Amino acid sequence: MDIQATKANLVAHRACVIVFLLPLFLALGCSNASNDANRRQLEQNQALIEQQQRDLAKLQVEQQQNLAPAPTPGKTGSCDRGVEATATKRGGDAYASGDMTKALGYYQDALTACPSSSKADMNLARVYETLDNRDAALRYYHAAASSKDSDGASAVAANAALSRLGAK
Repeated sequence: MDIQATKANLVAHRACVIVFLLPLFLALGCSNASNDANRRQLEQNQALIEQQQRDLAKLQVEQQQNLAPAPTPGKTGSCDRGVEATATKRGGDAYASGDMTKALGYYQDALTACPSSSKADMNLARVYETLDNRDAALRYYHAAASSKDSDGASAVAANAALSRLGAK
């Protein structure tokens, strides 16, 4: 009888362990599924935030354009190379950090300082292309390609961009 009692106790003990551990294992399985769902939602939210940041930068640029007229690409006039160089460097720093609004402002300053600068036209075209403003990008790429004040490299890069955009 002792052996049967021991077997019965063992079976009862195993049943209790299963009864108590089964919900725990099920909860852990649901927890993993819940974690996966949360991770997917987080990734979707992050992508949405990034898109909204791009849209906001684009709106800020458009608002800035409405406040101050952009310099006319390829326009001839006097040139202040010091202002152009400073504005171009600051614009490049802003562009590299992803701040297209500031980059656009600095590159517009560079073009205002040197209205016939193909380099300034190229920089503005790149910012506009980054902001998905194709019309403005093409306008500045065309100006850089046909500028009389071209440094050579800007004209080549502008023609390549125009070809890539199918506007050549």
